[in-house]
Amino acid sequence: MPSKIEEIVFSADIKRRKEMSDNEILEQIDRYLNGEMTKQERADFEVLRAENAEINEQVTEHKHFTNLIKQYGERLELERRLDAIHNEIDVEALEDQFRIHPSFIVRLWRNHHSKISVAGSIAIFAVLCTLFFTGYLGSRDPRFGELSREIKNVKSTTDQLKSNFNKLNAQNGRVNFGKFGGTGFAISSNGYIVTDFHVIQGNDTVFVQSASGASYKAAVIYSDPTTDVAVLKIKDTSFKSLGIIPYALKKSETDIGENVFTVGYPRDAMVFSPGFLTASSGINGDTTQYQISTPVNFGNSGGPLLDNKGNLIGIIKAKDLHVEGAAFAVKSNYLLKAIQDMPDSLKVNLNMNSRNGLASLNRVQQIKKMQNYIFMIRVNQ
Repeated sequence: MPSKIEEIVFSADIKRRKEMSDNEILEQIDRYLNGEMTKQERADFEVLRAENAEINEQVTEHKHFTNLIKQYGERLELERRLDAIHNEIDVEALEDQFRIHPSFIVRLWRNHHSKISVAGSIAIFAVLCTLFFTGYLGSRDPRFGELSREIKNVKSTTDQLKSNFNKLNAQNGRVNFGKFGGTGFAISSNGYIVTDFHVIQGNDTVFVQSASGASYKAAVIYSDPTTDVAVLKIKDTSFKSLGIIPYALKKSETDIGENVFTVGYPRDAMVFSPGFLTASSGINGDTTQYQISTPVNFGNSGGPLLDNKGNLIGIIKAKDLHVEGAAFAVKSNYLLKAIQDMPDSLKVNLNMNSRNGLASLNRVQQIKKMQNYIFMIRVNQ
């Protein structure tokens, strides 16, 4: 039986714990939940929990919170693994490989078209079932879709596969320097190009294709995943200077209601998309982005967003999948910040144009003058 002195000491210890600061309480809760307390400390803390309902509730909430963080981390790891698997499903690369031998494809299709159709159906069904049962289909925000044309999304049907095979005989076998990734635009005459990070993610080397069809090898020299900005540099001996960039980067924010437009590559040909700025923040209140009402599609990612006078005000990033025409763009001042954060060794001779040469032109003239500075981005993964 404990002596009176021991009881007094024990009571004083309990009282001291009741008067602990919030930080001390959280520290003790962490030690308690992580099993870092001694046997006596754990017994004392359980007495404190029993006598103090508020602390007991804090322990319960903290345990729930840490479990949520752990589950979130596990979900992110699962998404990363699924992305890696999906990136290996490169249908367009296989299609380009077959284009080199059109006679073989024709014979293959004529002799085995029924088997190919069945195999394609089974493969699509298997992938969709895997995504459903792993919870991947519901783990991303259904309103938010990045606009890169990546093959990791299973979006072909058996009828589309048949159509693609039937068209192979009519194609001339032109070399394809990687699959479509998105759009990019020049920020200097000597080959510095900007696009979205998610367009080139996982690739150190990409190919850029101009409006005239010329393709150049480019290196990813800097990227900022936080704002989804990436900077490329053309590393090709056949590349020649582009001349003075006709648009200039706008450093201040653009007002809601202003007319805007973009030019990009949602398909093989360049596409013009007009619209207007609808909000000064993006999805979930993200202040690094604008919300715009512009008809953009997969492949527009990384394209320039310009105001009515031809000033560069942003980079096309994503679209709202539930609202027709609603899209988002990274603000131009975050592009400027990314360029400023680049090491000096990576931006040698990077001289950005500060004069807007499009302000006095009408829209048709603006597009004609800037089209040679907009590039299709092709990636290998």
